[in-house]
Amino acid sequence: MSKRRILSLWFPRLGAERLIRVDPAVGDGPLAIVAEQSNMQVVMSLNAAAQAAGIFPGQPVRDAHAMCGTLVTRAQNAPAEAAFLTALRRWAGKFSPWVAEDSPDGLTVDLTGCAHLFGGEAGLAAAVEDDCANLGLSVQLGIADTLGAAWALARYAGRRAEAARSGDAIDQEAPATRVRAARRRHWTKGGTAPGGAAAAVTSARIAPVGQCHAALGPLPVAALRLEPDMIAQLGRLGLRRIGDLLGQPRASLARRFGKGLVLRLDQAMGGAPEPVSPARAPDHFAVRLTLPDPIGLVADMEAGIDRMLPQLCERLRERGRGARTLKLEAHRTDRAAEVVTVSLARPSHLPDRIRPLLVMKLDHIDAGFGIDMLRLEAVVTEPLHDRRQVGHLQAGREVQARLEASSALDDLIGRLGARVGMEAITRMHPASSHIPEKSAQVLAAAWSEPAGDWPDREVTRPLMLWRPEPVMAPDAGTLPRAFRWRGRDWEVKVAAGPERIAPEWWLDDPDWRTGVRDYWQVTAVTGERLWLYFGHGGTMSKGWFCQGQFA
Repeated sequence: MSKRRILSLWFPRLGAERLIRVDPAVGDGPLAIVAEQSNMQVVMSLNAAAQAAGIFPGQPVRDAHAMCGTLVTRAQNAPAEAAFLTALRRWAGKFSPWVAEDSPDGLTVDLTGCAHLFGGEAGLAAAVEDDCANLGLSVQLGIADTLGAAWALARYAGRRAEAARSGDAIDQEAPATRVRAARRRHWTKGGTAPGGAAAAVTSARIAPVGQCHAALGPLPVAALRLEPDMIAQLGRLGLRRIGDLLGQPRASLARRFGKGLVLRLDQAMGGAPEPVSPARAPDHFAVRLTLPDPIGLVADMEAGIDRMLPQLCERLRERGRGARTLKLEAHRTDRAAEVVTVSLARPSHLPDRIRPLLVMKLDHIDAGFGIDMLRLEAVVTEPLHDRRQVGHLQAGREVQARLEASSALDDLIGRLGARVGMEAITRMHPASSHIPEKSAQVLAAAWSEPAGDWPDREVTRPLMLWRPEPVMAPDAGTLPRAFRWRGRDWEVKVAAGPERIAPEWWLDDPDWRTGVRDYWQVTAVTGERLWLYFGHGGTMSKGWFCQGQFA
């Protein structure tokens, strides 16, 4: 049985190089992608020119500008970078079907049984580097038996463990002497010759089968994916390399640093399982019809829809989903495409409910010199749960009647929405508020359920409401016998009230700065029923106002 082999891909300049692919002009000089962390702008990603200037990720932007006056900064677009990483995951599927994202800038690939297709692991690594070079991306890779070891080799292969700045480490003694000695011709004593440096780096990132201990021993402890505080604490104790930890008693490490350190060690060395969990491919619902001869009649397009729509609906039904928005593409012989979109008030996978909406949009398609391909796609889908009848026979009939009525209403909303837009169709829902204008809320009919029974009120409300309009009457709390409103003189015949409504004290509503209001239902001599109130002042002058009219 073949052993498991894992490939880890790290894109250290993902954010900057993604932006350069979109706008090549910004990559002519030093470029840094910045984001706000702890109320401070820091560098998140940079290109090669900025790195050559001494800038590094995590550096404050003000320090980066001080080091490089020509540095160009752009704000980080995290959603765009995540979408770009998803696109890279699809590209990595050419090497293995088992690919997972390692956010925010890496991928993990299970290569078990796949490397021989590319001439071995070295050939596969060369193919990865060539593809990334063609894509304009910088990449570092690592191949090992475990996910943790591959991750460590991709990011830390060839790096030495940094000594703590305490002055007591022997490797800090006589630094100038050691630097001068390091410049000698080391390849004369068995080292790597200058011409083979790149090959040596690549081979160092591929750990032979069963050699995780030897490959990870010289690497710093940061390669174990530890927290910065734990890395600093280990460094103060002189445990700077993974090899230093392998020789320590496990019980002592777990007691002092917690089980997380021991778990990371076991995952890197293969003692603890760490599976690669690939992202599930998103559901894609689309059908295509290629025509042998171009068509241009509406009847022909309807026939094409009749052939494609049942296939699409069957796929939706198998997945338990319903189409909410559909897109019909008509590709013409002149390589142009006509696109129409329809939306449903409720998700559905029934062809009889979807077809009338598509037929209504066919008049908007310009066939030109002919259409040689039709494509129908469910752009937005939602889970669809089956409904079944329960209870006694009569109760089941009532439930079925309500369901059918609801479907008819949804179909009506869908047809109207295809003409005027879904947002233009609204319905009223009750709201919990004593304020007259807030006692109901307006919701889109396509994205809301019909309101149930409205709450019973002890007092009635007018059919029409408007903003309060001043009424010319004495500023007294008693209802006048006559008043003037909208340029007319009114005489009170019958009145009922008052109903006192207080404003919401926790909100500063400009329409309620008149303070407490006393509402009256007034019937004029001419027969009109008005809704008047007397405002007791508040932050504005008191007086009489008219706000509505009863049926």
